[in-house]
Amino acid sequence: MRLARMLVIGVAATAAVGLAAAPAVAAPTDTTTVTFDVTAGTLDIDAPASADLGAGAPGTAIDGSLGPVTVTDARASADASWTASVTSTVFTTGTGTPSQTILAAEVEYWSGPLITSTGNGTFTPGQATSGDAVPLDTTTPVVAFTHVGGTGNNSATWNPGLSINVPLDAEAGTYTGTVTHSVA
Repeated sequence: MRLARMLVIGVAATAAVGLAAAPAVAAPTDTTTVTFDVTAGTLDIDAPASADLGAGAPGTAIDGSLGPVTVTDARASADASWTASVTSTVFTTGTGTPSQTILAAEVEYWSGPLITSTGNGTFTPGQATSGDAVPLDTTTPVVAFTHVGGTGNNSATWNPGLSINVPLDAEAGTYTGTVTHSVA
């Protein structure tokens, strides 16, 4: 009987050790669905408010830089393509008589090369050098810069140049006109 009792105690001790060594039962789990929004902004263009190109005599060209122009595309788009274009008004002084007017066609524009950019895709100047300059128009836009492809946000900055072909019959004075950059 003593042997049976020891056997029962031994089996009970083994069972207790076996239970104590059993792996822990995993705690219950739960999941959380997480959402967030990636916001879309706008497509904008910024150009200098004014530029002074200097001076020149009738029959010469007055060359100068407008200053940095920047397109910022914050649309977060799957196709982040855009085209920047440029037009010009006529330039006038005094009362704007014919001899006090320089037509937009006498204003040649070149975008120049890309200065800085962010994002992906291909950035291409409309006119990379002054040798590629094109005359501006009051109604028909000239391509200044393009961005093709890419996704998400991007930006591009260039420093366009102007060459004003001053007519031989131009009167002296300070001529004022507006060069307008736009992007779509």
